[in-house]
Amino acid sequence: MKTLSEKKQALVAHLEKMNRVVVAFSGGIDSTLVLKMALDTLGRKNVLAVVANSELFTDEEFGKAIALAKALNANVLTTELNYLAEEHVKHNTPDSWYYAKKMFYSRMNNIASTQHFDAVLDGMILDDNNDYRPGLRARTEAGARSLLQEAGFYKTDVRALAKEINLNNWNKVSSCSVSSRFPYGTTLTVDTIEQVMKSEKFIRDLGFPTVRVRFHGDVARIEVPEERLSELLAFNDRVNKALISYGFKYVSIDLGGFRSGHMNEALSTKEIEQFAS
Repeated sequence: MKTLSEKKQALVAHLEKMNRVVVAFSGGIDSTLVLKMALDTLGRKNVLAVVANSELFTDEEFGKAIALAKALNANVLTTELNYLAEEHVKHNTPDSWYYAKKMFYSRMNNIASTQHFDAVLDGMILDDNNDYRPGLRARTEAGARSLLQEAGFYKTDVRALAKEINLNNWNKVSSCSVSSRFPYGTTLTVDTIEQVMKSEKFIRDLGFPTVRVRFHGDVARIEVPEERLSELLAFNDRVNKALISYGFKYVSIDLGGFRSGHMNEALSTKEIEQFAS
């Protein structure tokens, strides 16, 4: 098994073979590490951080990503994606994230071409191979590079190296598209997305950085880490009133606690094989 030092060396070696790169930057720790290492290896003029905004991510996350990229002294370009214009995304089909990522990487490639950059880098890590991730197929088709995967990085490695090189967000809570809060087959609208985003922000502001509010029509199903369930119950009245004011009729807490990719558990093995390949 490679040591962290060896994985870092492999990452640098991959970067040294490149000239000018676009880094798809979300503000999460994975893409932050890629951006920082690219800047250190290739220099500021050869790296462009592209931050995408869309209906599926909060404006707060978008703003924080821009600020973080600038704090790293990167050149930054922003772009807007209308994912709900794509029918598979709008209706949240099991392969919707393939189509969303297809849009995403197409935009990244277009920016790279028009800005005269040679490659598009993302922040995918080896952990992403362990869940249902149809977006990986879109990445491969687009020719984008996941250097952290290529160098053997798991999330624990990313956090360890980020801490070692003094990245302030080394322990940032992972986030993902809000579409993951909806059961497959649910039509996404701007209003229901906003309903979920406001609900999660309310709970985060109470001191629960890891939270998912799963949308089941009139019912909100809240997930926080299992060890914090009793703490959340102390706010039951406030949370109940807030989420009802946002449009839910009933508010529940998932006694199983937070699980990343929870909605994927509803997919059969056949569906996963069909849409991931």
